[in-house]
Amino acid sequence: MKKIADGVAELDLLMDFGSRQMVIHPTLLWDDEHVVLVDTGFPGMLGAIQSEMKLAGVSFDRLTTVILTHQDFDHVGGLPEIRQSLPKSIEVIAHEVERPYIEGDKVPIKHNPSRGEPLKSKVDTLAADGEVLPYAGGLTVIFTPGHTPGHISLYHGRSKTLITGDAIVSDSGTLIGPNEQMTKDVALAWNSIARFADFDVSTVVCYHGGLCDTDVNLQFANLVASR
Repeated sequence: MKKIADGVAELDLLMDFGSRQMVIHPTLLWDDEHVVLVDTGFPGMLGAIQSEMKLAGVSFDRLTTVILTHQDFDHVGGLPEIRQSLPKSIEVIAHEVERPYIEGDKVPIKHNPSRGEPLKSKVDTLAADGEVLPYAGGLTVIFTPGHTPGHISLYHGRSKTLITGDAIVSDSGTLIGPNEQMTKDVALAWNSIARFADFDVSTVVCYHGGLCDTDVNLQFANLVASR
């Protein structure tokens, strides 16, 4: 767990992925009334999520909201366990394009049949581009398709934190663009990254790669100029 600002933390979830280990980075945001988890990891990560939230000083049973950046298994896989483990209902938010894949009306685009049947979970609220979600001081929804057709990113203006999901990945603090091998529409993904240059960002949380907090506005500008 890495604290970014008051009410904002990056979670670090480790798992064995085939012959290698993978670390993924959901984001936790909270205020007095709401606790928001952005993306939920793989199935079986509930205990790790609970432990990371405890390190952030936030009790798991305070969780009120899950925002899904997109449909991929490593982002939605932990949601059923989260819902089952809480004695109350929580709000799940996603973009309307991703909704049928998350709810099971369509097979997820990158579904691997070796995992069995796709997971299904209800989406309660649809997030629209430019909408400011009223949590943790306000989260601006940025529509960033390319990795998947309905991918979204989030900007927390109070802390100048950008949560990118899989729109972009990083390596040791350097932003390196989309993972083109895992991206359905690479050109569209690069167009989406160009939108980040419109925001004043101090810290970027990449789901794959983690935190970047050095000259990130310049890094975005250079990435856009390189295309």
